[in-house]
Amino acid sequence: MDNSSLWRTTEELSQIYHRHVKTVFRVCYIYMKNQYDTEDMVQNTFIKLMKDKTQFQSEEHEKAWLIKTATNLCKDYFRSWWSKRISLEEAELTQENHPVIDETLEKVLGLPPKYKIAVYLHYYEGYSAVEIAKILKKNESTVRGYLHTGRKLLRIEMEGDFK
Repeated sequence: MDNSSLWRTTEELSQIYHRHVKTVFRVCYIYMKNQYDTEDMVQNTFIKLMKDKTQFQSEEHEKAWLIKTATNLCKDYFRSWWSKRISLEEAELTQENHPVIDETLEKVLGLPPKYKIAVYLHYYEGYSAVEIAKILKKNESTVRGYLHTGRKLLRIEMEGDFK
């Protein structure tokens, strides 16, 4: 790739990458459910950043842009006819570079897509319903509904584990 097509310096890209790569990985993993496809989507997200002209107002704006871009790239991947989903049981993660999947996160990952991304962004990344609505380009009340239903589904799932 020729550097004249880049809108950011190598140093700036490196800083953004190191600040947000773990978050982007976790968001992509929610969709891709395996290490290799997740790594591809993370790479695609940062390649898109390299070519994008957006001037970020803050690190939070940067993070929100990366989450939205990663989410869209993953959704686009599944719209293609040749891709297939892989279950969480088939996924392989190494603990050193990738998120640890505990029982609770595994249950979050098992939620239907619209609920799991909202629940993940709220509880694991600390976004409010208002911020999630902006990232996902959804109504604030829709996101609150996703969170409510997601929590309800998780509660039912978790109570089932204790019976």
